[in-house]
Amino acid sequence: MRIRKYFRGSGRVLAFVFIASVIWLLFDMAALRISINDVNTQLLKEVIVKQREAVKQQATKRTNVANRGGFKQVQKVDLDLETEVKISDEGDTGNDDVIRKRTRVNPAVKDIKFNEHIQSKETGQLRLWDGSKALAKYFEREIGKSEAAKPQASTSTTAPRKVAAKVTVRKKNDNIDQRVKQAEATVPVSEARKNASENAPRKVPVELPNLTKAPPSGVEEKRHLTQEPKIKLEHSVQKANESVVKKAYKTQNKVANNVQPEKQHAPSKEKAEAVHTVKPKKNNLESNVIVEGKQKTATNQSDPNGVKHQAHAMEKPVVPQHVVNKPNDTVTRKPGVHKVMLLDVTQKPRDPAAVGQFGLAAVVPRDKEGEMRSRWNEGHFNVYLSEQIPLDRAIPDTRPQACSENLVHDDLPTTSVIFCFVDEVWSTLLRSVHSVLNRSPPHLLKEIILVDDFSTKEYLKDNLDVYMSQFPKVRIVRLKERQGLIRARLAGAAVATGEVLTFLDSHIECNVGWLEPLLERVYMDRRKVACPVIEVISDKDMSYVLVDNFQRGIFKWPLVFGWSTLSEEVIKRDKMKDSDPIRCPVMAGGLFSIDRKYFYELGTYDPGLEVWGGENMEISFKIWMCGGEIEIIPCSRVGHIFRSENPYKFPKDRQRTVERNLARVAEVWLDEYKDLFYGHGYHHLLDKGAVDIGNLTEQIWLREKLQCKSFRWYLENVYPDMNAPLVRAEGLIFNLGTRKCLTLEKGVISFDVCDLNKQSQHFNHTWMRNLQQRGSCIGIQGPREGVAIQPCDNASPRLRWLHKSLILSSSLVEHFIAEHLAQRKCLAADPYGKGLHLNECDPASQFQKWHFTNYYTP
Repeated sequence: MRIRKYFRGSGRVLAFVFIASVIWLLFDMAALRISINDVNTQLLKEVIVKQREAVKQQATKRTNVANRGGFKQVQKVDLDLETEVKISDEGDTGNDDVIRKRTRVNPAVKDIKFNEHIQSKETGQLRLWDGSKALAKYFEREIGKSEAAKPQASTSTTAPRKVAAKVTVRKKNDNIDQRVKQAEATVPVSEARKNASENAPRKVPVELPNLTKAPPSGVEEKRHLTQEPKIKLEHSVQKANESVVKKAYKTQNKVANNVQPEKQHAPSKEKAEAVHTVKPKKNNLESNVIVEGKQKTATNQSDPNGVKHQAHAMEKPVVPQHVVNKPNDTVTRKPGVHKVMLLDVTQKPRDPAAVGQFGLAAVVPRDKEGEMRSRWNEGHFNVYLSEQIPLDRAIPDTRPQACSENLVHDDLPTTSVIFCFVDEVWSTLLRSVHSVLNRSPPHLLKEIILVDDFSTKEYLKDNLDVYMSQFPKVRIVRLKERQGLIRARLAGAAVATGEVLTFLDSHIECNVGWLEPLLERVYMDRRKVACPVIEVISDKDMSYVLVDNFQRGIFKWPLVFGWSTLSEEVIKRDKMKDSDPIRCPVMAGGLFSIDRKYFYELGTYDPGLEVWGGENMEISFKIWMCGGEIEIIPCSRVGHIFRSENPYKFPKDRQRTVERNLARVAEVWLDEYKDLFYGHGYHHLLDKGAVDIGNLTEQIWLREKLQCKSFRWYLENVYPDMNAPLVRAEGLIFNLGTRKCLTLEKGVISFDVCDLNKQSQHFNHTWMRNLQQRGSCIGIQGPREGVAIQPCDNASPRLRWLHKSLILSSSLVEHFIAEHLAQRKCLAADPYGKGLHLNECDPASQFQKWHFTNYYTP
């Protein structure tokens, strides 16, 4: 009754129905929302699982790529990672002891952090840090703890504590596919390097590529895959440097115990037991090259006791390096720095009383003076004293004081040091090699390549092979016929594997800290070519002599190399210190470091140059005019034996060979200034019938391809203090007899009142010694030797007139003397002003005396 009474009336019924409908709708919407959430959650889980699997696969790929490429890090992955490397000084028990990567990724995986290979400071082992912990936290936060706890979620979204990634280490042998087994936690670096070192052959047969073209990319990649892992440390650098010296000294002293010091110099007559010859494919110069191989250990045949030597101590890498991202357009690297390593390793404790020790002058005993004189021509220096001096003698540190405090980068490029020699004196060649081995950081010295340019001395054959076999980093390349310095360097560069090529002469001594400053400049700009300060080793007493600071290489006409000291004005203006690099217009040519790839981009040396001469001019002009720079680095010092004459034999006439080379350089690089070269005594080279300078098409095309600047730009921007006028004299030509000026109108010569505004009175006396107005020249014509106007031809001697020349007597300097005539005849004005005649020279005749308005040379 109460219920019926309650629902009495239609209004109450409708109200109840409405309220019930609303309540039912709310329950329905709640159920629908729960269903939608379940679907969204499942979809989100599936998306995240896929992303996680993709990330894990990408990380595994990066790990394998890094191991195959010497542990180099990949610049970018699918998540658009951008890395910044940090190293903590803490222990190896937490996040602070690893190399961490701060990442910037897409919003879907915002907080994921990936960690690459690390090295524990305490264990020296390589670890693959597990970044899955951060990944799991992200999943839990996005999906929810309740969903993460479900069975299907735990199997698909929960990350393990360790990521099992394969770390593959390639051995340094021909079987590249042989790999180390999978390692999950750690891979010992020292053991991997040991295996690589033990399996590495001492010498690898090389098929030389075209010497003027860069090696193919496939060769580059293969070499890259066989490099040892590099590890970069950005903390405790100085301590690591000290450990290098200590370990190197310790190992070297072990080797020294098996060496007879007093017998090191003596070349052996026995044949090497472990030398094999590799005959490369014939291709131009390639058919004339032999690469000698060495075993890891060999008997030192120059030791009468036949003691076997172990591998040189410098071969073992002591300081590991972490590999950082290489520079490109989007990533900037922030490597560590350290002071220059002052290595000076010796095979035995030095004898302070040894002849020439510490770079002091040596004295020839009176009873040995005859032997000294008789042996002088072997190298055109004191060969006798050179053989008395220790192969690893100490020399004074001549660097400016600031150099010892200078910092260089930890990840400098490696270098191949190339020595080219022919019939070099045994002791000087060995001393050159020892100075590089003993004073170069081992991790930067990739190899030493000795290029034998068909030497005839017996001691430079099997004996040299045996002696150098004790040094694993030394390779010998032998040319089958005499090629000369230029092509020998190209042969050495063709087989080099270092990132930087360092060319040295074979009678030098590198000073402490010589290498890193050179590599630092190339590291900072790959287009910089770095040269050491070349100091003097006396050819008479073998003393090491310091040279003046602020010197640079220059040239004078006709392309003659020389040294010049910067003026005090320039030093003060630029606020230069004695340790600052010096811009060098022309390198000396024998000693420099250049990026290997850049060397090939420049086209190397002109392969048309023969034997020796002019190559330093050619490559210097090419570097400067095609976008590079040459610098002398005062913190790098190398002593060099300067000799009074060139001891090398030339297959052809020496003078003609050098002149021909210089003519090629002038034709390709000097533009209109080539007249200055020919005009300074090389007119005869213009006679193509007498001198063939070869085809220049390829070199001219190369200059156009490289978009090189003009020689005028070079003079204005690189060598502005060079005096290089395009003509010897110009303006009006005034005749003292007629008191008028020479005039040329419509091909007719006459005299008129001097007027600077008349172009018909303007003449040039060119470097070809032509009296020229535009394209017309005054010359001698016909058997009667009449004076006439002819088209200009630089090769024609009948158009040349000596005037104001140093070869003339003082009484004839104002005359125009016909150059090609055996009997001297001079240009004379007609007394009546009707033309020119050729008469016998008369110092007193006023009609034979001429003056230009402007003279540019004495």
